[in-house]
Amino acid sequence: MGLFSFIKEAGAKVFGKKEEKRQAPDPQIAKHIEEEQKVEKSKLESLRDQVVALNIPIENMNLSFGQSVTVTGKTQTNAEREKIILAIGNVEGVSIVEDKIEVVQAEQEAQFYTVKKGDSLSKIAGEFYDNVKAYPIIFEANQPMLKDPSLIYPGQVLRIPAQ
Repeated sequence: MGLFSFIKEAGAKVFGKKEEKRQAPDPQIAKHIEEEQKVEKSKLESLRDQVVALNIPIENMNLSFGQSVTVTGKTQTNAEREKIILAIGNVEGVSIVEDKIEVVQAEQEAQFYTVKKGDSLSKIAGEFYDNVKAYPIIFEANQPMLKDPSLIYPGQVLRIPAQ
């Protein structure tokens, strides 16, 4: 459990158009607050849909916005927990994920790595495992978020499991 940082401008675009923030005149403050709450609810639903679409098992998932996106629930493994954190954090507009997910079967946690320009899974595997041919370990550790080993982008955060 803890806080995980992401690059707010990088990631999947699941929130639709960016909302413009504006100062509401005094008579319209209540309406403005109501509109902001609708936008927040819509964003939370989009994040929930992102996790559900990836079929990552979690019981009683709950998401909330504050200065970060807080996720609670219960998973069987750290791998499932880490994938949920990455599924939420690798969304454009999310910069911090606060993890409050309970794990039933504790296991060694993976490292997180932020992709840089010029990176490939084989290059990353070479850095972490001293073997560029070990890239399938990283690819498999990041499925179902990754669909193809060559489709990674700068700013994306990946799981790097212990070998």
